[in-house]
Amino acid sequence: MEKLKYFVNGEFKESKTDVWYDLHNPSTGEVTGQAPCCTNDEVLEAIEAADKAYPAWKNTPARKRAQILYKVRELLIEHMDELTMLVCEENGKTWAEAAGDVGKAQEGTELATQAPSLMMGEIMDASTGFDTVKYREALGVFAGIVPVNFPAMIPFGWMAPVCVACGNTMVLKAASLTPRTAMRIGELYKEAGIPDGVINIVTCSRNEINTILEHPAVKGITFVGSTPVGLKIYEKAAANGKRCQALCQAKNHALVLEDCALERTVAGVINSAFGCGGQRCMALAACVVQESIADKFVAELKKQIKSVNCGPAWDKGTRLGPITYEKHYKEVLADIEKGINEGAELVVDGRNPELPAGYENGYFVGPTVFDHVTPDMTIGDEEVFGPVLCIKRVKDFDEGLALMNANPYANGSVIYTQSGYYARQFARYTDGGQVGINVGIPVPVGFVPFSGHKQSFFGDLHCLGKDAYRFFTESKSVTQHWFDEEEMKAKEVDTWDGLL
Repeated sequence: MEKLKYFVNGEFKESKTDVWYDLHNPSTGEVTGQAPCCTNDEVLEAIEAADKAYPAWKNTPARKRAQILYKVRELLIEHMDELTMLVCEENGKTWAEAAGDVGKAQEGTELATQAPSLMMGEIMDASTGFDTVKYREALGVFAGIVPVNFPAMIPFGWMAPVCVACGNTMVLKAASLTPRTAMRIGELYKEAGIPDGVINIVTCSRNEINTILEHPAVKGITFVGSTPVGLKIYEKAAANGKRCQALCQAKNHALVLEDCALERTVAGVINSAFGCGGQRCMALAACVVQESIADKFVAELKKQIKSVNCGPAWDKGTRLGPITYEKHYKEVLADIEKGINEGAELVVDGRNPELPAGYENGYFVGPTVFDHVTPDMTIGDEEVFGPVLCIKRVKDFDEGLALMNANPYANGSVIYTQSGYYARQFARYTDGGQVGINVGIPVPVGFVPFSGHKQSFFGDLHCLGKDAYRFFTESKSVTQHWFDEEEMKAKEVDTWDGLL
C-alpha cells in the first residue's frame, strides 16, 4: 500500500507519524493508499521552511514571479488529463467536473500572472513639494486549509497562486482524504522553477492546525470548509493577530417564477443541484417555486432526472459520481431519512441507485428530491452537501424572496424568470453574494471575487479578483519631500510638517 509523503522545502519526505489516513477510491470503495497525519514537528518544519524562503522570494521582482506562474499554467495544461484522472479517482467528480476543477486551478493561476499590474501602487501630489506613494507589499507566510471537495481548484486556484505571486510563501494543509492532486501540483510548481520552501504541503489533524494558527511567523489564514469550523478558525486567527478569510457552507436557493422557460429551467436546476454530487458550496440545494407552476415543475424534474445516471467517475458517460468518502456518504443517507421523518414528500429517492457491475461498494447516492418542504423542516435549511434537492412552494415573488433571505447562509442565490423587472428586483434585494439570473451556478470567473455573505463567509476580503491581491498584501505609504536651497537653512518646522 502506498504511503504518501509530505512536501517541504522542495522535497517529498517520509513522515515519522504513527497515525495515517486511509485514502479511498469513492467509485469502488477500495483503499488506495494512506496519507500521514504529520507530526507537530513536521508542521513546524513546513512553517520554518516557508519563513526561511520568504525574504529572497519577496525580493524577487514581481515580473520574475509571474514568469514562473506562466510556466505553472503551461504545466497544468500539459498534464490536464493526468490531473483530471487524479481528481476522479480520489474525489469522485465525473470526468467533465474533474476537468473543470483543474481548469479553475488554471484560471486562478492566470489571475496570479497579472501580479506586476495588480500589485501596482498609487502616487499623488500630497501637498506643495510633497509626494505620497502607496506600495503593496507581501506579508510573509500564509497558511491554506483545504477541504476535500475541490482538490485542484481550492489549493491551487484560490489559495496558492496569488499568494506566492505577491511575494508571500505558503504552507498548504491539503485535505487529508484527497491529497494526491495537491501533492502532484506542488511537484509541478517545483518543475516550473518555484524556489524551495515557497510552497510546502502537509496533511495533518486539527491539533497541528492549532500550531499553524498560533505560530508567529504565519501572518494569514485562508480557509474553506464548514461554518462551525470556519468561525473557530477566524476567531483563533484574529486572537493571534492574523488576517483571515473563511469561506464556509451554504444552502443556496433558486426562486422559480411562473414565467420561467420551464424545460430549460429544470435542466439548469438538475445541473446545479446534482453536479459534483451536490458537494460544492455553490450547489443549488433548494428551489422556491411559485405555486401556480409547482406541479408542472416537479413533473418535468422527475422526467429529466431519469437521464442522470450514476457510475464510475472517470467514465465519460457518467453524469453523477459518488460521494467522496464513506462517513459523509452515511451522513447524506441519514439526512434523507431525516427529511422523510420530518414529513417532506420524497418524490425522487436516490438511495440504492442502479449501478454498473463492479461498483456496488462505491459511495453512490442518486438524485434525490423532496417536495412540500416547509420552514419547520431542517432538511430545507441545513446543508446536506449531497445530491438532495428541496422544493418549497410559495404564492409569489415577495414571499419567495423573503423565504430565501431568512436562511442564515448566503453564498449564492438564483432566479429563473423571463421578467426583467423581477430579475432586477431580485438582484437588488437578495442576500446572496453571488447572484444568478437564469444561471444555476453563478460562480464568477476568477477575476471577480468569490463573494459569499452572512454565515457563508467570515472576513473582510474575499478570495480571487482584486480582493485576493489586497488580502495577500499590505499597503505602505511613503511621503517624501526634498529641500530647496532656501529651505535647507530653515530652523523651524510647521506642526504638520507641511502636510496640512
